[in-house]
Amino acid sequence: MASMSHILLLFCFFNLRTYLVSSVYSASDVPINVTKHFSFLDFSFTNNSRLVHDLKLLGNAKFSNEKGSLQIPNESQETDIRHQAGRGLYSFPIRLLDPITKTPASFQTTFSFQLNNLTTNSDLSDYGGGSGLTFIIVPDEFTVGRPGPWLGMLNDACENDYKAVAIEFDTRKNPEFGDPNDNHVGINLGSIVSTKIINVSDVGVSLKDGFVHHAWIDYDGPRRRIDIRLGLANDEVYPIKPIFSEFMDLSPYLNEYMFVGFSASTGNHTQIHNILSWNFTSNSQAFLRYPSSETCQGKIMLEKTTETTAATDKNSNRNKTPRSFLIFVAAVVLALVVLVGFYFISKHRRSVSKSRTSIEEDIHRPRPPNKPRRFAFSAISSSTRSFSEIEVLGSDTRGVYYRGKLSNGSQVAVKRFSTEFLNTHGSDKKRLLKEIKVISHVRHPNLLPIRGWCQDNNEIIAVYDFVPNGSLDKWLFGAGVLPWTRRFKVIKDVADGLSFLHSKQLAHKNMKCSSVFLDVSFRAVLGDFGFVLLGAESKQFEAVVCNGADVFEFGVIVLEVIGGRPRVEETDEGNSEERNLLDFAWNLHETDEKVKLVDKRMGSLINLEQAIRVMEIGLLCTLNENKGRPSMEQVVELLHNMEKPIPELPKTRPVALFPYNSANTGLCNNYSCTLKL
Repeated sequence: MASMSHILLLFCFFNLRTYLVSSVYSASDVPINVTKHFSFLDFSFTNNSRLVHDLKLLGNAKFSNEKGSLQIPNESQETDIRHQAGRGLYSFPIRLLDPITKTPASFQTTFSFQLNNLTTNSDLSDYGGGSGLTFIIVPDEFTVGRPGPWLGMLNDACENDYKAVAIEFDTRKNPEFGDPNDNHVGINLGSIVSTKIINVSDVGVSLKDGFVHHAWIDYDGPRRRIDIRLGLANDEVYPIKPIFSEFMDLSPYLNEYMFVGFSASTGNHTQIHNILSWNFTSNSQAFLRYPSSETCQGKIMLEKTTETTAATDKNSNRNKTPRSFLIFVAAVVLALVVLVGFYFISKHRRSVSKSRTSIEEDIHRPRPPNKPRRFAFSAISSSTRSFSEIEVLGSDTRGVYYRGKLSNGSQVAVKRFSTEFLNTHGSDKKRLLKEIKVISHVRHPNLLPIRGWCQDNNEIIAVYDFVPNGSLDKWLFGAGVLPWTRRFKVIKDVADGLSFLHSKQLAHKNMKCSSVFLDVSFRAVLGDFGFVLLGAESKQFEAVVCNGADVFEFGVIVLEVIGGRPRVEETDEGNSEERNLLDFAWNLHETDEKVKLVDKRMGSLINLEQAIRVMEIGLLCTLNENKGRPSMEQVVELLHNMEKPIPELPKTRPVALFPYNSANTGLCNNYSCTLKL
């Protein structure tokens, strides 16, 4: 019955379209060719005055005037070129698909490139490693993909049906993506996992030998056939035999207009990717539509020559209904009757299966590996060995953290919210789930990526990337000692991540040392988001106080990092004010003995002047909101510009120290809402 209704609808639509359109427009039988061509013999400003206008650089990329190349990454920057990604795109969109016929455009592109490895130490960890270059076709010109093995190809915050095509020249083996070796060419269709892989070692090519290579990519749109050729640029010979030649339909992965260019990335193993020249030509067909010969002007002229006859015909036609219109109305009525019957018959069946089907589709829908998604509870349970105790990483009042291993081999950290938390503070589960989804699409180098979530009956679970070095509290309060340079870098990293989060009108809501994690390079990333603020009675109240609470708790973290001690000492030794870190810090400020707070385990290798300045910034963050507490944007400026003067702190501790506008709220705990009289 469903097929019959679809056929009737198509019949009605065709008749309506013909009835309404044929009298005004008719389509041309002869298509026109839409051609686009551009060429860059090199990428030097000397030979290309419009280089900045014609090409758009994103992420860590630059034009090297010395080499005459488009270079990814930019090794001249002071930042570490590991874990970087960049793109170079032609600034203007190219028509690559006919939206009516769904026929992809034909295109030919040639480019020369050179890959130079900078890292040769084989003992480096493979975590996040890998480098490579891709020729990409993407739907936008303002986002950069993820570094490491993702080659900067896919957009982290993209929509579910992100359309992208890439030809990758991969020099790093990533088994989780199906790579056969560290010397291959892959064709990627909307995914980092290659649809086709060509082992170029079989044709005597080494992509990372340091020589200049030349690539030819030819795609025949109407025939849906792609040819890829590869050779050394010095040979200047067009290879007769392609390294790959097969049928491949790109139309499902194209919009009508796309952007073309290159992307590349580095992981722990660094590599400089140079594109030295580039030619591109595309050709597509379009059908024009023009007015028919039965124009308004012709009708007027006809009426003037046959005025009497036209008037009679007009009166006659006014009372006469066209036969084609009657057929159309009858078809519409018949279709409506069939559809109404079909609706009532299938309503019950659809209502039963709708929820289950939508969940299954959402879980199993193909998407980029780094795209946040919904996980099935069975997959999470399997990854954590049924939430085994040996996989427990830690716990707090909100839930328990487990180490997990997904089916593709990726390690994750799983936060399973406790029943007590969900019943007490997570009664609005829809809001909690919405917050998880929103934050999962936020990306920043100092924010721990959320891989996805799971909602199953009474369970809500958040899935994070796994960070091998663990949380900051283990390094501060454990056996090891972090030097001051690393501690200062951690403070700046946390400030940068929190400031970015606030700039997106979001908040962390669970700031503490155990929510800060250190990656393999000891870069600090904020994780273990609170999503909802404990004790908040309403979303409106939470929105008012959460950013201020984040700033206050950041100030306490600063004091913990400098002092190398937790905010509240559990030992009974000493007086109560010394056990309370914030009380102790303010007392030292009042007596001008702030140097006593600095962790003595760091020894003499510390910039005391710098440490005391940072401590003052931390104390500034613990002031009342209406009495001088800065925003995170202001904190970042104070930390990165050490010459900028700090607002003067009060001589003595203010009467009331609490992060919110009212001390009479359930949000305050016994530490951050102390009332001193």
